Amino acid sequence: MRWLRTFGEVVRSGLTIEETRLEPLLALRTAAGVALVVGPALWLVSPAFAASAALGAFSAGTATFQRTWRPRKVIALGAGAGLALSTFVGYLAAGRLATFLPLLAVWAFAAGMAWALGSTAGIVAATTVGSMLVTVTLPTSVGLALEHAGVIALGGMVQAVLILLFPIRRWGAHRDALADALAAVADYARRLQDDPAAPFDPEPLMTARDAAAVTPSQARTRPPVLHGPRGLAERIVPVVAALADPDVGAPAEGPGRDRVRELLNAAADVLDAAAHAIRRGTSAGVPPRSADVLRLDGQGEVLEGHARQAAEELVKLLAETLEVAGGVGAHEKAPASSGPASAQFLVRPTLFRLLPVVVRAVRRELRRDSPVFRHAVRLAAVAPLGYLIASPLPVGHGYWAPIASVMVMRPDFHRTYARAVGRLAGTLAGVALATGMVRALGPDAQVFGALAVVSAALSYTLLRTGYAYSQCFTAAYVVFLLGMGGHAWEQTVPERVVLTLIGGALAMLAYVVFPAWETPRLTSRLADWLAANGRYAAAVLRGYAEPTREHRADMRGALLASREARAAWQEAYDQARQEPVRPRGLTSREAEEAQEALKGFDRATMLMESHLPGADSRPAPEVERFAEALEANTAQAAEDMREHRNPDWGRVAEALDTWEGAAGDRSPVLRRGAELQKKALDNLATAVSRTPLERDVGSAREEQRVRAALASESDGSTPARGGG
Repeated sequence: MRWLRTFGEVVRSGLTIEETRLEPLLALRTAAGVALVVGPALWLVSPAFAASAALGAFSAGTATFQRTWRPRKVIALGAGAGLALSTFVGYLAAGRLATFLPLLAVWAFAAGMAWALGSTAGIVAATTVGSMLVTVTLPTSVGLALEHAGVIALGGMVQAVLILLFPIRRWGAHRDALADALAAVADYARRLQDDPAAPFDPEPLMTARDAAAVTPSQARTRPPVLHGPRGLAERIVPVVAALADPDVGAPAEGPGRDRVRELLNAAADVLDAAAHAIRRGTSAGVPPRSADVLRLDGQGEVLEGHARQAAEELVKLLAETLEVAGGVGAHEKAPASSGPASAQFLVRPTLFRLLPVVVRAVRRELRRDSPVFRHAVRLAAVAPLGYLIASPLPVGHGYWAPIASVMVMRPDFHRTYARAVGRLAGTLAGVALATGMVRALGPDAQVFGALAVVSAALSYTLLRTGYAYSQCFTAAYVVFLLGMGGHAWEQTVPERVVLTLIGGALAMLAYVVFPAWETPRLTSRLADWLAANGRYAAAVLRGYAEPTREHRADMRGALLASREARAAWQEAYDQARQEPVRPRGLTSREAEEAQEALKGFDRATMLMESHLPGADSRPAPEVERFAEALEANTAQAAEDMREHRNPDWGRVAEALDTWEGAAGDRSPVLRRGAELQKKALDNLATAVSRTPLERDVGSAREEQRVRAALASESDGSTPARGGG
């Protein structure tokens, strides 16, 4: 993807309206926190002091809208404390550039490394850098600096108190995560009706698992409905896949296939009903027709064998899901739940025990090729540079330029550039709107204070619809605050636009100078996914070879590691498709084919998992030999791919050829799954293997294909098909 085309995609992404559910009550409560700080400060002290006091309340309120599973009041308090600390420390060093610029660089680097803990930590840390930059405009005594920092911390405390006194959708984010997971499984069941080989994206289940991790204090207050359905959804996925698969489930055509489609559609209805009940906190009502479809005790049941077993397991799991969700209608008497509510909850460290976790996470990212480390280096360079560039300019509020850079920059290319475009567009619209209102209303501190609160409420409301649209009202909020403080709009408006443009340009230039491209790392990400998938498949096979509780625990751990590797690959793949650099190692077509091959391998393993034998089954040593060969071959192939060598599946082929017939007779699903795994590995080798000549010309072919695609887009013709 060339730079011109990439920039067009960036502009569209930066200005796109994201379809999301608005949360006006949350926005109103957070804006009330801003008003409770601005109003008394404006009435009791001065407009300038009120403008400074609004910093903590507004930034702490913004932090509570980030997606996090910790209580929002904790986020508000943490953001307020961080803003207050950066404000005070920044003042202490603000007297001389020789002290302030090194402090700013170190603080910006630390804020960049905060992304190792997640996006919420990174965004909140970036706001503390902005607070430090604003501090340099406050020539006060140390005592007044402490007072100013205290007022900023008070803003975070006010937001936390409002969250405590007026809770809105308590556990709402956790409910949404669990409901989204159930809805994703429902969508998967519907897609299987028409495409038995449809892939399943485990991301909603991964998000639900992340949301299920709670501290001991949270575990005591968590609603019972959030305890069990996630585990049931995990178990339903392989069951519906096995039911729909023509190799191990119902036949591809005939009455059995029609019956499977009915069951899958009814299962989707039940899962959607459970998702709605969990999201809204209501009872789950299943349509009577779907409840009738899920009855398997009729005399005319056409399913038999493994398909009948999968159908019975599906009905049992759906009944448990409805029971946990508080629903009725699928059965007159739902079976007793297996006790998900009493299971050991996933532990999230408390704030006091978070320090070792932080240290380990940051230490993992302290390497030159880490996107987080490179983002931290860019922040550490751009923040002081922006301040140095803007300081000599004949404008006030020079800190706007580095603040724009810091708030725009993200660890990846696409979001950095899209946010730069969105910030500039939002700033232009916001200052134009605010300027018109300022000119119409005239100088009135009380009116400007009220308009600032209204702008904050609108900014919070639109925070998740797109950066440009929330930034529009954020820019208006700043103009009204400055107007409340006595600054003339003729001065502040042009300054804000020019300095925002400078800051955005610096952020974009920094990524070009010191990038963190994902395109060169695609081969390594794919190798990690292959190795993780090999360990997961071997763990499932060992569950057949020797059915024990320990092997099931190993299988669960390997499954989670495989999902993490797949998510890392998917994130890298999506980012690479948006980067304006030539493919290295893997062309886009090879990456897509390799991805489909590994998805097929994962699906074959999932089918085998759905028919794991019980603890009373006899051991199968021949399956253990195949598991060892599969794990060893995939691990070696991963190393070969990193070294740009072609993978080889010799041990897997040999183990499959010598598989004794008794194992296949005992479990046709197992033998068929092993054959599907070998086929998927062959497809992977076809996708990534190259001759020496192909290695030399692969990049050139990819460039020719991209050029042909661009030419066809410009004249409206059909894209030419290139080799490679």
